[in-house]
Amino acid sequence: MTDLQKRSLLKLAVLSAVASAALMGCGKKEEPAPAPAPVAAPAPAKVEPLKVAFAYVGPVGDGGWTFAHDNGRKAVEQAYGDKVVTSFVEKVPESADAERVLRDMAQQGNKLIFGTTFGYMEPMLKVAKDFPDVKFEHATGYKTADNMRTYDSRTYEGAYMAGVVAGKMSKSGVLGVVGSVPIPEVVRNINSFTMGAQLSNPKIRTKVVWVNEWFNPPKETEAATALINGGADVLFQNTDSSAVLQTAEKMGKRAFGWDSDMTAYGPKAHLASAVINWGPYYVKSVGEMLDGTWKGGTRSWWGVKEGAIDLVSIAADVPDETKKRIDEIKIGLKDGSLAIWKGPIMDNTGKELVAKGTVATDEFLGGLKSYVKGVEGKVPGN
Repeated sequence: MTDLQKRSLLKLAVLSAVASAALMGCGKKEEPAPAPAPVAAPAPAKVEPLKVAFAYVGPVGDGGWTFAHDNGRKAVEQAYGDKVVTSFVEKVPESADAERVLRDMAQQGNKLIFGTTFGYMEPMLKVAKDFPDVKFEHATGYKTADNMRTYDSRTYEGAYMAGVVAGKMSKSGVLGVVGSVPIPEVVRNINSFTMGAQLSNPKIRTKVVWVNEWFNPPKETEAATALINGGADVLFQNTDSSAVLQTAEKMGKRAFGWDSDMTAYGPKAHLASAVINWGPYYVKSVGEMLDGTWKGGTRSWWGVKEGAIDLVSIAADVPDETKKRIDEIKIGLKDGSLAIWKGPIMDNTGKELVAKGTVATDEFLGGLKSYVKGVEGKVPGN
């Protein structure tokens, strides 16, 4: 074989090897790249419950005002479950202590704070300024801020209905009222009670003894005793304990429960209880916090119409005609056909307070400082 033939054979072998390799490469199946490992989704952030705090002027066991507020707090817990955490501090004086307690509540992370008495207004306003991210609500006051609003109940509606019963049941024609602090709220209740009584007995007279405190059972007992000794046979109160009703029970007279149903404290003396249900308002307010619709700078004043005020547990010996009248009053207050403060209404000096045919405005009622006709004496400090 010549050299030329050898070279040709070698060249042919190389070309065959290359072609074979190419063919093998084309026929080989590509393996898919391994899929990336799945990335775990981040766990949803845990939603912290809304912290809500209540400052009470009296003990939760007072059977009246503070007891009613605490029932409202419990209604919030029942309505929202683990979405909220509530707490309270009881027996907080209307003094510098109120500011300290309210400030402490804000520092502990509470985002909604309720102050449940008139005397907390100025301390709360001051604390609200220092904690703009916290919402504050003040009961019975009139000052507001961007992060502070006020709420109240039309207790005078309950007082008026109690008066209708008192005027019918009094034998002496003399009623007695134990007053707490002489502010328009309390004066308004005394007047409304007397006006309701005059609906049953136009000749009724009302005597008032002031104790200048919201909760002081010994003073309340002393005042109630003085009123009974002065001729009153039916007692009413704008104080927070059950002492007035208990005193009437011991002395054989009649009386009313106030803020809560106090029947059990004096079943023989008890004529009815003018109660407040704070639950609907507290549930609404906390709901607004949870859904982001809470707004400051506003005022709310709820009554029979909103389910905040009622007269309950009317005694069996109250005449049916009087009970029927109470039912009619409730209907009128609910549908707006009845206005308790509609003129003519005179004060006890003969001066016109509300003109004939005129319905008193909320602004007028919020600044009331005079007794109506039938109430003896003068409002202290007026």
